[in-house]
Amino acid sequence: MRRSRLPFAIAAVLAATTAPLAQAQQADKPATTTLDQVIVTGTHARDRTVLDSPVPIDVLTPEDLRAAGAVNGELGQALATLLPSFNFPRQSNSGGSDHVRAAQLRGMSPDQVLVLVNGKRFHTSALVNTDTKIGRGTTPVDFNAIPISAIKRIEILRDGAGAQYGSDAIAGVVNIILDDAPEGGEVDATYGAYHTHFRPGDRTITDGQSGYVSAKAGTKLGTDGFFRAGIEGNNREPTNRAGPDQIPSWENASPANLALQGKRNYAAGDPRNENYSGWFNSELGLGDTVRGYAFGTYTKRRTVGDNYFRYPDSDANVPSIYPEGYRPESLGYNTDINLTAGARGRVGEWDIDGSLTWGRNTFDYDLRDSLNVSLGEASLTHFDVGKYENSQGTANLDLTRTVGLGSQLFTLATGAEFRHEGFETFAGDPASYAVGPIVGAPTGAQAGGGLTPQDTANLHRNVAATYIDFSGDVTERFFADAAARYEHYNDFGGAWTGKLSGRYAFNDAIALRGAVSNNLRAPSLSQIGFESTSTGYGADGELVQGRVLSVNNPIARGLGATDLKAEKSRNISLGLTARAGDHFDASLDIFRTDVDHRVTLSETIAPDGLEDLIAARFGVPGVQSIAFFTNAVDTRTRGAELVTNYRQPAYGGNLVLTATYSYDRTSIRKVRDTPEALAALGADAVLFGLEERNTLTDAAPRQRGSFTARWDHPRWSLLGRATRQGATTRVFDFGDGFVPRQTYGARWQIDAEAEWHATERLSIALGGQNITDQYPNRSIPDIAYAGNFPYDVISPIGTNGAYWYGRLRYAW
Repeated sequence: MRRSRLPFAIAAVLAATTAPLAQAQQADKPATTTLDQVIVTGTHARDRTVLDSPVPIDVLTPEDLRAAGAVNGELGQALATLLPSFNFPRQSNSGGSDHVRAAQLRGMSPDQVLVLVNGKRFHTSALVNTDTKIGRGTTPVDFNAIPISAIKRIEILRDGAGAQYGSDAIAGVVNIILDDAPEGGEVDATYGAYHTHFRPGDRTITDGQSGYVSAKAGTKLGTDGFFRAGIEGNNREPTNRAGPDQIPSWENASPANLALQGKRNYAAGDPRNENYSGWFNSELGLGDTVRGYAFGTYTKRRTVGDNYFRYPDSDANVPSIYPEGYRPESLGYNTDINLTAGARGRVGEWDIDGSLTWGRNTFDYDLRDSLNVSLGEASLTHFDVGKYENSQGTANLDLTRTVGLGSQLFTLATGAEFRHEGFETFAGDPASYAVGPIVGAPTGAQAGGGLTPQDTANLHRNVAATYIDFSGDVTERFFADAAARYEHYNDFGGAWTGKLSGRYAFNDAIALRGAVSNNLRAPSLSQIGFESTSTGYGADGELVQGRVLSVNNPIARGLGATDLKAEKSRNISLGLTARAGDHFDASLDIFRTDVDHRVTLSETIAPDGLEDLIAARFGVPGVQSIAFFTNAVDTRTRGAELVTNYRQPAYGGNLVLTATYSYDRTSIRKVRDTPEALAALGADAVLFGLEERNTLTDAAPRQRGSFTARWDHPRWSLLGRATRQGATTRVFDFGDGFVPRQTYGARWQIDAEAEWHATERLSIALGGQNITDQYPNRSIPDIAYAGNFPYDVISPIGTNGAYWYGRLRYAW
């Protein structure tokens, strides 16, 4: 109860203290301020700033991203450092999720966040996250596919915005504005590594060495146009925080296996990463009233992920190939491209913007140091296990004009959008899924198994939408915005969404804002049609051959799967903003988001008798577990977010103090019954059970907060940041009532950086993240997997320890 009242206590304190603050320090003004930054996200009005917005919006600059220590070019990690409401969990031994990390906003699912680039919808990744914890069953946007050096600023709208931007905007919108400087350039080079004392092995480790370099420049086009472009590359070595192996009790206690006791046979940490990116942004006058524009991004990335160790004397090994056992590695080849071209101009009273956007993500998935046990000594050790491709083409037409009603001017915006989406998967090589001559042996490549021809999908759909938005100052103190949108899917039909938002200024210092909206998110094509076959270890350590089935698969239908419905949400938010001159500003927002028919991947269903039932009824042998997508649950997420900034000239420079806090809690409102066909298989056949409840409710931190102090001087810049990473909870259901559970307590993370401006153009920085070398709580024996995984990846503090880096930057 005390936690739930905390946001309201903060509101009372804030309201009581802002009145005197409004009168303080009016005469003194720091040299620079971002209080009056005009925003373009969440409104069509041209004069809205961060504090004037009727919904909460954060604005991040390149300086903020550098100060976040985004030394590896990871945009997602920089956002997680700067925004307490943004979670970007790391993964390890999680299949494809080792290669594409999924982000959360406000504790919602990764696919409930819409990402824009220059206001245009960005496509999602192709890879379906089926083996991860956070974001299981989603196909999220790959934030790290957007070059961080390309960014002029980022605007993060923390509120439902489906009526303004369409599907996927349940939790909010991230709008990435590209660099548009017509002159000058910049070269940036960074190198760093983890240096940590690893307590489970009682030794000091230096690993994860990473190098990052970027270069960009711009030139004028014509009299008022520009072309700006850049490239960047980074290379990161892997980390490993696996503990000494105590040999799992379910493995064969043979001499060959026991000889490995005490050694580090597993790997647990960040994958090896090699990434190259390019981008451009341009604009050119095509006449007196028309301007053409084009921009695009391109990323090519190779990553190497880890998988569970296979012991020498086990059903998963062919001893003549791997006499000392083996640990398969997954290889991800990720190619991402996004291009937009359009024109904007004025026709009569209307400002018109028309554009075409095309994006595609391709993910090729390989395994090495693996084998197909059923093929015996004839097995390969390197497999192509499949390919995933996602594409999206969008046509937009937006019209905006000013309308006078009485003495007030309002902004009227309307427009239409057409979107074509495609999702396709391709089978792996035959050896990756082959059923060989060794009777009773596991089939398919270990640690994945290839997509079979019957697994492949080729789905397409069209989405058409039209919207209208009317906003303006109703009175001198009251701003209102009303939006409505009709969106039609050729596979889900049509639906209306709407949003009402407003801001009332009590005076120049204090204002109240709020919004109410409903939103729609249709299941992604991957959630409708994705299928896969795999051989790997279940949570209980047993080797399992399983399948993820589409809801249209006869096996899934026979066990109770039904057509997926679209998610429908209702969002309510209420906030208070305060400002005391140019020195202090604060905002507190509380919110609630209800989601009906939430799309999730079911539990991994593996009751006794499932394999025999599927073989007898459907003629498909060897399937020991299944999972399929479902609308099994309705959720409610409630939370509060506090942001405060204080700016003051100090010691010849400018001091900025920022304190932020985020709280969100997801509860389960309704769970649909397990279908009768599944329930008949026994108590272990549960559609939505303990593990998936844990995924949605408390596997991600409910609370995060940070305090940052930054001092900028013509010669020096100093940064200190203290972040409190909230608690997380892991629950496993191993069956037969064995349900280990552990809560990983909150941790404080300390970051620091000092930058010396050697000349007007050259600067040198040294910094560290998590400089006190903090780790999560040690996992209990029932979760630590025989000591191999001493730390759990769900804690935001991470499992790598302290990171140190240096940066060289030259700008002209």
